[in-house]
Amino acid sequence: MTAATPYIKLHERKRKWTPVAVQAGQLLKGGEDTIHRALSLRALEIPVGDFISQAMKGDLPTSEGCIELLKSNVIDEENHDIALNYAAEAHKIPSKIEAEAQKITKAWLELDRHPVLKAVVLERSVFFVLLPIFRFLGDTGLRTTSADISRDEQTHVAANTLVCKELGLTPDKTLNNLRRATINWVVQSLDAEASNKHLSANFWQGCSDSLFERGRAEGLSDTRASRMPAFFETNNVNLPMYA
Repeated sequence: MTAATPYIKLHERKRKWTPVAVQAGQLLKGGEDTIHRALSLRALEIPVGDFISQAMKGDLPTSEGCIELLKSNVIDEENHDIALNYAAEAHKIPSKIEAEAQKITKAWLELDRHPVLKAVVLERSVFFVLLPIFRFLGDTGLRTTSADISRDEQTHVAANTLVCKELGLTPDKTLNNLRRATINWVVQSLDAEASNKHLSANFWQGCSDSLFERGRAEGLSDTRASRMPAFFETNNVNLPMYA
């Protein structure tokens, strides 16, 4: 039976999962600082949920299922925060990086733009870059965490894009500049170009630019073929629990 609205269809696609503690494994050499910075931006997970909660107090599309889906997405952000906190605890993020991430979070919080618009820009062109960074520069635990969060974020971006379209919301130069500054901070320790594209700052910045401008990044097409670690290949503490 076809769902009555796109919001209901998106909600029906969701799958529950439970974060588990992970152990730190071997990161890709040269990518350690980038992983630490990407993990420190877990500080943005709860604010993104808060953006959506704030938006629900104002005008939103009246389409059936919209509010229910957005409420569910807020709960997802809390789940993501737990999962990424486990990963950050395992990888011992330097306090200096954590402090800088808090300043970036503050900048997003203080930017005076519609909360759903801020959420969709963060999720589409920042989180959709951080998650592949976890896959390609990270260890087994990070790859597993990335895959689970990615499934949720695909739904979030689709939902928030629908809301922005119905409300006539479009990002501006100021929002774009903050998005670029955020990604630049994450990849600042990488060389502009590298033989391994995943260690190239320009590669990741280009992916973020493309996601912001066109909603897709051809450079990340290989994430579709990323294989999840089989249960016999890894310590079971690094495997997720599904409902």
